[in-house]
Amino acid sequence: KTFRPRKRFEPGTQRFELYKKAQASLKSGLDLKAVVQLPPGENINDWIAVHVVDFFNRINLIYGTMSEYCTERSCPIMSGGLKYEYRWQDDSKYKKPTKLSAPQYMCMLMDWIEMLINNEDIFPTRIGVPFPKQFQQVCTKILTRLFRVFVHVYIHHFDSIINMGAEAHVNTCYKHFYYFIREFSLVDHRELEPLVRMTQ
Repeated sequence: KTFRPRKRFEPGTQRFELYKKAQASLKSGLDLKAVVQLPPGENINDWIAVHVVDFFNRINLIYGTMSEYCTERSCPIMSGGLKYEYRWQDDSKYKKPTKLSAPQYMCMLMDWIEMLINNEDIFPTRIGVPFPKQFQQVCTKILTRLFRVFVHVYIHHFDSIINMGAEAHVNTCYKHFYYFIREFSLVDHRELEPLVRMTQ
């Protein structure tokens, strides 16, 4: 239920070209710290939009591959160890921060992000249509919540990832994500606390 088809960029659009540029840099084995930097002459919001959609696709895939190990029974609370608990809040069904199981939280999260990135008023795809003023704030919220997926997966399900032989892929995705959010200061440093020792 949490797995979704990938969101794609339309060929011929500027975002598609930026996406190809970002992917080519990644595949060339370049330093990930350098790969996340804004290419000269590019619009920062376009660059952020491309990465937010790409991270959504990849983190959704990571969670989808190990979701059978993340159940109501094994993970009755969306958490990152004993110290961190994440509650769900949105502007419709959950107006107050609400305790959910990890699978419920992940489902709500993926639905919520999908709704935002498909909303032309927030993630415009037509040339000449400007990004809204609150665009980077929305992206900060999306990326902060996607970071929590890494927290939960690393702290509660890393054994399963090792057993599947997927740790190199997950680690590379995490590194890319981490360097990106740090490059543009998109996630508050307090949110990064649960993985701070591992990240160092």
